Amino acid sequence: MVMSVENDVIRLLADPLRARIVELLAREALCVCHLVEETGAKQTNISNHLRALREAGLVETEPCGRFVYYRLRPEPLERLAAHYAELADAVRRTYTRDTRRACP
Repeated sequence: MVMSVENDVIRLLADPLRARIVELLAREALCVCHLVEETGAKQTNISNHLRALREAGLVETEPCGRFVYYRLRPEPLERLAAHYAELADAVRRTYTRDTRRACP
């Protein structure tokens, strides 16, 4: 069963704008003004998405003068990737035509 943290990550990344924000933050730390410029979304929308990502532990903040930069944390993504890698391994090990459950 997928742990609740992974469920949160899946739910958050299902939103196209949040997924785009995560992709951008995977390359460099950015502030809200950069994300507005890159995505074309409104500042309040970006801020709301960043708050959700921060609350889920996907991003962390880094104050820099009067700006706040957002940085992606790799650990939640690594846990999610590991979970799905384990599922893929289980399929490779056990799933064949002979492993079907009989119908009643």
